Amino acid sequence: MSTTRIPPIQCLLTFEALARLRSVTQTAEELCVTPSAVSHRVKQLEQIIGTKLFGRADFSLTTEGAAYLAHVRDGLSMLQKFPSSVTAPGKRKLRLAVTPTFARSVLIPRLRQFTEAYPEIDLTLQISIPLLDVVAEDADLMIRFGTGRYADVEHVCLLKDEVTPLASPAFVREHGPFEVAQDLEGEALLRSPLEPWRTWFAARGLDWPEPLEGSQFNDVGLMCDGAAASMGIALVRLKLAMPWLENGSLVRLGTSEDFASNVPSPHAHYLCWRTGMMERWECVAFADWLRQSMV
Repeated sequence: MSTTRIPPIQCLLTFEALARLRSVTQTAEELCVTPSAVSHRVKQLEQIIGTKLFGRADFSLTTEGAAYLAHVRDGLSMLQKFPSSVTAPGKRKLRLAVTPTFARSVLIPRLRQFTEAYPEIDLTLQISIPLLDVVAEDADLMIRFGTGRYADVEHVCLLKDEVTPLASPAFVREHGPFEVAQDLEGEALLRSPLEPWRTWFAARGLDWPEPLEGSQFNDVGLMCDGAAASMGIALVRLKLAMPWLENGSLVRLGTSEDFASNVPSPHAHYLCWRTGMMERWECVAFADWLRQSMV
């Protein structure tokens, strides 16, 4: 059986309409999607088939694009000969298991772009907390955080990050100033198995052991909330902490090199799936979109 990837039908429909109308706006109106969805689908199609379809800003076709358009129209014409119940089975269901803070801080702010680009896909989000064995067994795709050594699934790296200590402005005023890493000695350090302090300690030349006391959290978002409530200092991945940094409830400890620069996290977020799952076009569409949105 050939492993050649067949482009999603919505990409082919968009390509045909854009080649015919030569206007992103008119194509979007005809297909009842946004202009950004039109651009995304054409880009996805070009990536899948490995060739440029449109040559200039007026949407004139390249030589390869013209040849491909003929094949696309032949294929769409054949599909139109079948009953609508065959070609239009309704929305496709896609179940995604995702860790809580990644969902809130990274995925949700971007998700409207996906739903606008793929209105024919119904997405179900399910929370997964591997540390507590809370796993969505029936998920089609999973977003995991860890080392990337997953023997049970295929996977691709989505997002690497950096860590830095953060605290509430009130905590910094009361316990500061923090000028060097050693100033953290004796302070309340919030703990999480998801982000051990020894990574940051080692990068700052400290041979301190992992803290054994202090409030512990199994969710990064809860730890950020705890730090924002002045419970202590949290070592947090910056991309996940962005909502707290943007609203000012968390801040860096100081402006010195120890606190102004970041340390790479030894872990990353990965998109995972069981073997054979990428034969479904909705899984491919989401995976392609998610990887591009992380850039």
